[in-house]
Order: sequence, then structure tokens, then C-alpha cells
Amino acid sequence: MEDRNQTTVTEFLFLGLTDHLHQQIVLFVMLLVVYLVTLGGNVGMITLIRIDPRLHTPMYFFLSHLSFVDTCSSSSIAPKMLCDIFAEKKNISFIGCAAQLWFSGLFVATGCFLLASMAYDRYMAICKPLLYTLIMSQRICVQLVVGPYVMALVSTMTDTVLTFGLPFCGSNIINHFFCDISPLLSLACADTWINELVLFILAGGIVIFSGLIIAISYVCILVAILKIRSADGRQKAFSTCSSHLAAVSILYGTLFFIYVLPDSGSSLHINKVISLFYTMVIPMVNPLIYSVRNKEVKNAFRSKFGRKKQFLKGR
Repeated sequence: MEDRNQTTVTEFLFLGLTDHLHQQIVLFVMLLVVYLVTLGGNVGMITLIRIDPRLHTPMYFFLSHLSFVDTCSSSSIAPKMLCDIFAEKKNISFIGCAAQLWFSGLFVATGCFLLASMAYDRYMAICKPLLYTLIMSQRICVQLVVGPYVMALVSTMTDTVLTFGLPFCGSNIINHFFCDISPLLSLACADTWINELVLFILAGGIVIFSGLIIAISYVCILVAILKIRSADGRQKAFSTCSSHLAAVSILYGTLFFIYVLPDSGSSLHINKVISLFYTMVIPMVNPLIYSVRNKEVKNAFRSKFGRKKQFLKGR
């Protein structure tokens, strides 16, 4: 009987965000707008970087991949969540849940490592400007992009295999709006301390390892900026890093709170809000940060938009 019960869970049911109709309507409209802005902003950023030769530099090469990761990260959660808001039965298949966990984890982890690659790029640009073009060759840039995908793939595959290798023989109700590891582990009919330890090591390792690269890079950058005598020079050097610093602060602060310090977010409602923030809001905010605070992106956008506007007027 026990073995048979362990095979009965073929799907999971989400409790979602709210059961109140007026709240569902507001949430649906807000999240739909957020998702559409995310798609438009990130796809627009990728397109602009691709078509404008002035943005064919290592920094924007990394940024285009970050935009791709943000698009995929949001798309692994948002469509299903939007469909479930008004659904009476918010279900997902066993395989579908595993796929959602794998994809969402893969792109979040890749984003962390990409931000570390971007920090190293900024370090080379500011601290070693004469060697920048020599060191940051196309081969090195490709390696600094492929590396994050590979490391994230190994980490996410480990978590997914360990999680779905557990027996699920009791409740199949997930108190969340997507398949996340912590709610899934609470449903398992086995001791999950190994899974929790591995999760803590891998999630903490991703945040700490990539965070250390970013921190060391910016310590060196700060030292280099302080050595610049002119105020204009210091301002120009700092402005090249401000967008990246803002993106790092938002993502790492959120992930550290929810994964590395799980006890600090003991309320399931708080965890849902934080999860909603890093799965939906951060992918939308990143392209806005890099477009609003980056003169090169704004100039490229004005150039392309201005040409199109002039062409339409000429017709």
C-alpha cells in the first residue's frame, strides 16, 4: 500500500496568490502589464544591441544575454501564473512542475553568474583600460557567457533531480503560485534534510561565489576611481558602473533574503511576495535600469528612433 501511495501524485495543485475576485482582477491586470513590459523591454534591448554597431562591445554583449535570461526567467513563470489566476483548479502535471522548477532555477542562477561576468568586465574597463581590448577578446567574452550557463545548469539539474527523486505520497497542494523547491520539499513523504543541505550549499554558493567576484571587482574599481584626480573623471567612471550596481543590489538582496536566510522569511505570504518580485519585477526592471541610466543605450535608441521618425515624415 505504501509503495502504491507513493506513485499516486501525478499532478500538483497551486493555492495561488488570492481567492478574492477583485484582487484577482487587479493582480491579473498588473502582472499582465509587468510581463508585457518585461518582454518589450528585454527583446527591445537585445534588438537594439544587435542592430547598433556602437553597442557591439563586451559590456553590451553580456547585457544582451542578461536580457535573454530575464525574458526566459519571466516566461517560465508568468504565462502559467496568469492563466491560473481565475482558474478554479490551478493544476500542473508532475513533469510540468519539474520542468518549471528546472527552467526558473536555471535562468535565475545564470543571471547571478552573468552579473559577476559583467562586474569583471567593468573591472577590466576601469582598472586596466590599456589592456581592455586585448584581454576582453571575443573568445574570453564567450567563455564568460558560456560559463554561467554551464554552472547554473549543473546546480539546477542537481536540485531538480534530488527534489523529484523524493516520494510524494500525501498532499499534492503547493502553497505557492509556481513550483519552487521549498514548498515541494514540504510535501515529500521522506526525510529531506539532505535536499535542504544541498539547496543551502548550492543556492548559498551561487550567491556567495558570484557575489564575491562582484565585491572584489568593485573594491578594485573603487580604489581606481579614488585615484582619479578630476571630479569629471570620477563621475564618468562611476556612471559606467551605476546601472550594474543597481541591478546587482536588487537581485542579490532578494535572493539572499529568500534562499540563504529562509528563517527570516518564515511567513509563506512574505515568501510569495518576494518570489513574485524576483520572478516578475526584477526581469522588468533590469532593461529599464540600463536604458534610463546609460547614455550609450539612450543615444542608440534616439538614433534609431529618430531615423525611423524622419523616414516616416519624409513619406
